[in-house]
Amino acid sequence: MMPKQDVIPEQTAVSWPIVMSVSMAGMRRRFSRAMITMVGVVLAIAFLCYMLLNETFVQSMIAEGSDDLNILLQNANVDILSGGGTDQMTVLLIGLTLLTSLVGIINAMLMAVTERVREIGTLKCLGATDQFVVRTYFVESAVQGVCGSALGMVLGLVVSMVVNLKTYGWFALKTFPAGGVVVALLVSLGAGAVLSVVAAIIPAYMAARKQPVEALRVEE
Repeated sequence: MMPKQDVIPEQTAVSWPIVMSVSMAGMRRRFSRAMITMVGVVLAIAFLCYMLLNETFVQSMIAEGSDDLNILLQNANVDILSGGGTDQMTVLLIGLTLLTSLVGIINAMLMAVTERVREIGTLKCLGATDQFVVRTYFVESAVQGVCGSALGMVLGLVVSMVVNLKTYGWFALKTFPAGGVVVALLVSLGAGAVLSVVAAIIPAYMAARKQPVEALRVEE
């Protein structure tokens, strides 16, 4: 009778709490770089949120139909007849801002891959799968994106409120579009999160494709 051989169990999927802890540890070790990446997201989302909120405020004030308010809108170079919609130049400017932020995040994440080559090799030697490496990079980028988007969202809201109060006075409060403001904030937050996750795709898969032997040969 043949002796019974031990069977090595297949590696199970790593839980999300472990992925989160590894990602947070990586961000703490590179805190300054994470903050620089987050600043780019904050500025881009703040600009997006500011533009969306301004459009929402203007449309709400146009709908009010007050003669005094219409004079203020015309003095602010708002086209009342068009309903205060965003012009093509503004849309292009927003697109370029988000694209610049996207490139900045991709660059920061690629630098993180370069800096962590030996770390990736060590993790893979210890049994980490490609899926685990990809998850850690996605979580790291998503956390930076969500936090940066939240800060940018608040900054955009504050700046928009100050500008509209200064320009239109108490009309900005009287016609305050609560529903439109909530939608603009959610769109800004979602845009920042999606932007960060999309930016992490290429760096994450580049990190996952690193071979352990080659990664460990790299000198830091």
